This record gives sequence, C-alpha cells and structure tokens, in this order.
Amino acid sequence: MRKALLSSILFLACCLAMSSRERKAVIIIVDGIPRDVVERLHVPVIFDIASHGAFGASHVGGEVGMYNQTPTISAVGYNSMLTGVWVNKHNVYGNSNLSPNYNYWSLFRIAKEQGKPLRTGIFSSWTDNRTVLLGEGKPETGDLKIDYVRDGYDLDKVNYPDKEKDLNVFDYDERVSREAEKCIREDAPDLSWVYLWYTDDASHMYGNGSYFDEYILKAGEQIDRVWQAVQYRQKRFGEDWMVIVTTDHGRTVNGRGHGGQSPRERATWIATNQKVNRRFKDGDASMVDINPTVCEFLGMEVPDQVAWERDGIPFIGKTEISDLEVSTYDREVILTWRAWKKSAPVSVYACPANDFKTTGRENWIHLGDLKAGDREFRYDLDKIGQSDQYKFVVVGGHESLSRWLMM
Repeated sequence: MRKALLSSILFLACCLAMSSRERKAVIIIVDGIPRDVVERLHVPVIFDIASHGAFGASHVGGEVGMYNQTPTISAVGYNSMLTGVWVNKHNVYGNSNLSPNYNYWSLFRIAKEQGKPLRTGIFSSWTDNRTVLLGEGKPETGDLKIDYVRDGYDLDKVNYPDKEKDLNVFDYDERVSREAEKCIREDAPDLSWVYLWYTDDASHMYGNGSYFDEYILKAGEQIDRVWQAVQYRQKRFGEDWMVIVTTDHGRTVNGRGHGGQSPRERATWIATNQKVNRRFKDGDASMVDINPTVCEFLGMEVPDQVAWERDGIPFIGKTEISDLEVSTYDREVILTWRAWKKSAPVSVYACPANDFKTTGRENWIHLGDLKAGDREFRYDLDKIGQSDQYKFVVVGGHESLSRWLMM
C-alpha cells in the first residue's frame, strides 16, 4: 500500500511539474519549398524535430474558386500564418504595395495584449515582415513593439552587397539563423518568428534540381542552429518549447514559379516537436491553423471578436468540430460540420454584414445552441435581415469555425 501510495504521489508530482513548465514557441518559415521535395530529401533537422511530434501535409491558398482563394505568394502566406485568416480578410495580395488589414490581429499583437505581455522576437531577412506585416509601431496595431529585433540585412548594402546568384540573400539567412540561435539561447523570447529566404531565390533561378536541393539542405543547417538552441533551453532551464517549421507556398511543376492554385503550388508541410491531434494526422492542416495552435499552446487569451474571425483551428489538443460548410435552400441557411466529440456543446452565431473589416468589431447574433453530434443547423435568413453577405461562426470549447455566405 505504501509503495502504491508513494508511486501515486510521485506520478502526481511529476504531472504537476510538467504542467507548470514555462512554455515558449518559435515558428520557422523557410521560403518556397514544396512538400514533395522536403519528403524526398528527408531534410535531417526537419524530421528530427518531427520525431518528437509530427510531420504532416498542409496547404496554402484558401479554397480554389471560393471567396477565400488566396495567392500562393510569399508575403501572403506569411500573413495568413500571422493572422490565422485568408487573403479576403488580411488583404495582403502580393509582395509589394502591401496594405494589411490590421483589424485581424497577428500572433504578435495577441501576445502583447495578454494581461502579462509576452516577450517577442523576430529574426528575419526581409524587414517588411516586421515593419509592414506586423505593423510595428503603428496605431492600428496598438503601437506594437517587438522586444528582440534582428533584421534589416536586406537594406544593408554596405555589409551585404549584391552577389552573383543572389548569394547575398543566403548571407542574410546565415546572419538571421545565428542571431536567432544566440538570442533564443541567451534571452529565450516567449514567441519568436524566424524567416529564411534564399531557398525561394534558388528555385526561381534554377527550378527543380541539384542547386535547389543543395540550398534546401543548407537551410536545414540554419534551422538546426535554432533547434540546438531550443534543446539547450529545454535541457538547461526545463522550459517547454513548441517548434513549428513550415513553408509559405509550393511551386509550379518545373519549380521556377508559384502564385497559382495548382496542387503543387498549394502543397505545403508542417513539422513540429509537439504531439498533434487526429485532424493534423489526417492531413487536414493549413497555414491558418498555426495562429490558433500557438495561442493554444501558450495559453493566450484571445478576444471573441478576434478569435471568431479566424479561419484556422488548433492542430494540438482536442478537436471537437471542424470542416464547417454553408449552403442554402430557398431562404433557409444550412450549416453542417464534422463532429469529433459528439457530446460537446456548440453555439451558432451569425451576422448579415462585415463591419469587422472596417471597425474591428462585429455585432454577432446568437442563433442557437446544440450538440456537436447534431452536425447540422438550419435557420431562416429572413429572421436576420436581407444582405448580400452573411457571416457565420460555430463555437465549440476548443475552436470556432468561421464561414461566409455570399448571396
């Protein structure tokens, strides 16, 4: 009896210690590597990270032919990751002339709006990631301030002059990865974003082939620096880290281009050191799932007004509902979804407008409550008024599913 009691006490103490470990997250985007290439090369560090959690298929590009179809372009993908929404909401359609809609909060703004603001870091070979996409210092982002900034190398022509084959860009990435390693090892921001650029340039220049492969493997060495720093923090300080490595888009068949909706341009991947849920394992993850996943892992509080606009759901923890679809029959709207936990309570809300786009707030109308296992909800649209656009959200305990209906 004493042995059994002692074992139980030790087990509970161990669980308590594990649950109280300080949590931190780092997201690494390595530009423009389609899923088939990562799998073929079996990039060592990516699959080492995944050996602690998972490697899986994901996608970018929204839904083909739908209101949320999203260009498979770099900055567009970054902003989908940051905000958890597709282009019809975040409004970044390319790599230039950027005009983000800051009403859709980035992960970094969410981190700074916590009761105890999280310390954040960005390590980037493209300065616009901080100054434009995150909107550091802008009133529209609540005067967002990043604590640890290591970027600007793309603007520094003295130390990084142009080189043949754009190898100055590779030099940026070398600096970025070393700065990220040092800062994570020494200062350990609670939330970090590392961006590596040159793989995209290599493929634009040479397409599929040995040159692209060579620099993907070199990017793996850069990622490994960050991974080694994370492992040091976990071992030395007992911190619990989430590492996510992904890419922003795939490529055309010949490897030189991207931006369209072909299967290879949309086909991306995610590697993480954390255990994932069934939905991730089924290959249903996307770029917009990263925002809610990191929020879930770090235990961040997200205002309903912000959370209900997101298009993604966490790929860690319990999934209760997913795959919301909207259709109509005459003036009746029909909402259907996939139920993972049939007994889970869900609530349905609607709005016959899109005020959030301009005001950052929405007047949601509560339509009803039911169980996830019901899998369907019907409602007369005339009860909420005439509109050419309706918004719906089905809210569960761990996720909210957002969907538009264009009339």
